[in-house]
Amino acid sequence: MADTANTTATGPAITYRGPAAAGSPRLAGLPGVKTVATEPPQVLETERWDTDDLRLATAGIELVLHRDDTSAQWRLRLPDGDDTELLRVPAVLPDVEGVTPDGPPAGFDELLRGVRRDRPVRPVGRIRIVRVTTRLLGGAGRLLAEVVQDEVTVATLGRSTSLDTWGEIGVRRAGGDDALLDELRERARAIGAVPAAPGADGALDRALRPAPARRRRTGKKGSAGAVLMDYIGAQADRIAEQDLRARRDEPDAVHQLRVGARRLRSAVQAYRPLVERSRARWLIGELRWLGRALAPARDAEVLRERITDRLDRTDPDLVLGPVRARVARHFARGEAEARAAVLAELDGERYATLRVAIDELLADPPLTRKAARPAAKELPRLASRSARKMERAVREAFEADAPNRDAAIHTVRKRGKRLRYATEVARPAVGAEAKRFGRGLKGMQKALGEHQDTVVSRGALRDLGAQAHAAGENGFAFGLLYGRDEAVAHRIETDLPELWRSAWAKKNRRWLR
Repeated sequence: MADTANTTATGPAITYRGPAAAGSPRLAGLPGVKTVATEPPQVLETERWDTDDLRLATAGIELVLHRDDTSAQWRLRLPDGDDTELLRVPAVLPDVEGVTPDGPPAGFDELLRGVRRDRPVRPVGRIRIVRVTTRLLGGAGRLLAEVVQDEVTVATLGRSTSLDTWGEIGVRRAGGDDALLDELRERARAIGAVPAAPGADGALDRALRPAPARRRRTGKKGSAGAVLMDYIGAQADRIAEQDLRARRDEPDAVHQLRVGARRLRSAVQAYRPLVERSRARWLIGELRWLGRALAPARDAEVLRERITDRLDRTDPDLVLGPVRARVARHFARGEAEARAAVLAELDGERYATLRVAIDELLADPPLTRKAARPAAKELPRLASRSARKMERAVREAFEADAPNRDAAIHTVRKRGKRLRYATEVARPAVGAEAKRFGRGLKGMQKALGEHQDTVVSRGALRDLGAQAHAAGENGFAFGLLYGRDEAVAHRIETDLPELWRSAWAKKNRRWLR
């Protein structure tokens, strides 16, 4: 065989597909070809792993074990990822515990625990390819084209199996001309092969496609229970998505996971009469626990970012001493401990039980008779209860004395969130009026959130200033930021009556019964 080590086929591949028993096209006597160099057959196997009910596929995740003649490798593709973002681990690492071809690597399993929940993963499908690669060489060993012939077998594995087989021929041009490609096309057609896209992965995807979820009738003509369960389903999806991101330590993931839990809890609280009492009570309690378990990690992240941002916007001449170093040290340990605590909770039995309970709630909703009532009437009536609680909290905040004002305003913020989420649930049934009302509440919530940030920030700044003083450092910068936060809080308290009047305008809340 001529030496072709420095020549490769780099052109686009043309694929032909034909029956499994069609055999191979004749490659002798091709125009310009002096040597036909055929390599030994190679066996490639891709084994897809998932739960029996395909939870990974439903979440847009692909876990495979890839084998060829010389190696084996686990590959994990996460939602919206492409081949450049694949996570890869060799399937046999003698010195690394938990890495074998018998099950996913421990690191992959930890990432996927929140998706698979209580279900183990196992092989659910397999692609087997027997590949023969032939190099078509011209004079002086110049590579003209490369022909790859695959015998493809796609099988599903489980209670029921399906099997599909076919042949594929891939042609990639290097230095050959159009006459060579035309002749290869005719010879492929002669054995019944026609142009087609490579189909093995797509065939397995179709065979393992999860059954579509049963859609409930929502909107203005749907039932109150159907609209509520649709919202709960959306938040359950959000929790599943952010669980994976939180395990990968992606920015803002813990916050978004907490928001999903809070939205779900608020929906059940606001519309509790639609859900069987004991199930609703238990779910509310467990979602509240989850929110509190995630709070330290989120609060530490927000607080560090807030203080760092304000230092960045402060005249450097006013930042006296090793201020940034102290801030970094102060939060580094706390954030690391908070992250470890979050991962411990996400891997714990209580969280796993909660996720399974949410799945069961969606699969077989424990709805009451009231849930069968029209959503357009029942949801506004129930949301009015949250509105009255919000109104009462605002009144109490306006009457609170200085020592109790921060806590009272924080209560308004919590009541406002619950009402805003209750409004989100009702939007499909109510329409533009609920959307306008929610937009007004969101503006007020933003100001209330800023107020609460100043409350937490002032406490941290006071501690940082005291620590700096005890260490013989200059605490001026911390006092400066404290004063600025105090001014922001005072401004928001002054603006609160007008913010409330705007959000609570009668035209915005006509939809409430």
